Amino acid sequence: MTTSPSVLINADLPLSLFFRGKVRDTYELGNLLLLIATDRISAFDVVLPCGIPTKGLVLNQFSTFWFEKTKNIIPNHLIEAVDDVQCLDSYLPAENRFSYPSYLAGRSMIVKKLERIPVECVVRGYLSGSAWAEYKQHGTISSQPLAKGLQESQELPQPLFTPTTKAETGHDQPLSMDETKRLVGEALAEEIKEISLAIYSYAREYARTRGIIIADTKMEFGLDNGSLILIDELLTPDSSRFWDIEQYKVGQPQDSYDKQPVRDWLTQTGWNKEPPAPMLPPEVIEATTKRYQTAYERLTGGKLK
Repeated sequence: MTTSPSVLINADLPLSLFFRGKVRDTYELGNLLLLIATDRISAFDVVLPCGIPTKGLVLNQFSTFWFEKTKNIIPNHLIEAVDDVQCLDSYLPAENRFSYPSYLAGRSMIVKKLERIPVECVVRGYLSGSAWAEYKQHGTISSQPLAKGLQESQELPQPLFTPTTKAETGHDQPLSMDETKRLVGEALAEEIKEISLAIYSYAREYARTRGIIIADTKMEFGLDNGSLILIDELLTPDSSRFWDIEQYKVGQPQDSYDKQPVRDWLTQTGWNKEPPAPMLPPEVIEATTKRYQTAYERLTGGKLK
């Protein structure tokens, strides 16, 4: 385990590891899971050798915030946010309890263990990123035709549901709605589309009151005894593009509250986007840390715990 007072790279607990993803470490708690947001950062589908201080706190507390605000749209997998590590006593038999590391507070949550739907549910409200690249070349987004003459970063006439595969390694691949229906069934595909659009629309309107544009986002769902439920993370800087309304200008790229400084620096180095990734310089780490914290504070109106 590599840690410092402000950077957690890997969680290291005397529990059965359920899954280690690019950012999160997940441990077994019987029929529940302990989901820990580390400070790891990935770019171009490669995990970097350094962490971003407090990034895991931002991701975890952002998701907790949005899960609470959207629970009337759809239930989610959150059982309890770990604000006090001693709450874990409630989920472990006495003989399995241990000295809980303090880093669990603020960056972990107890969640339901559910069947994951193998679709990344992407909703786009603005023409940016890979969608802009596709539109310039083909006049489409995720193979859906759009009107001619749209500009980079322009708001779309209506938000678009553009699902992708959920790849454990490498790049997610775009899915048409027909392909999504073949993958998960027609009724479930229509339901995840409807809920994804509803969550995005709600969050977008809320964010505008905080001076932020949510250009696009992605979310994941699972099944809880056959019923759809929201899982993983929600509306974080890792899964969304946040833009400042005051700085927004159509026809150009926007400055985002996310890991854009990391992507920019890596691109400038000429790195071939294959492991191992280079170590980030201190100024890029600092700039990225600030962006994550600023996004959290502006959208929630609170301070990180």
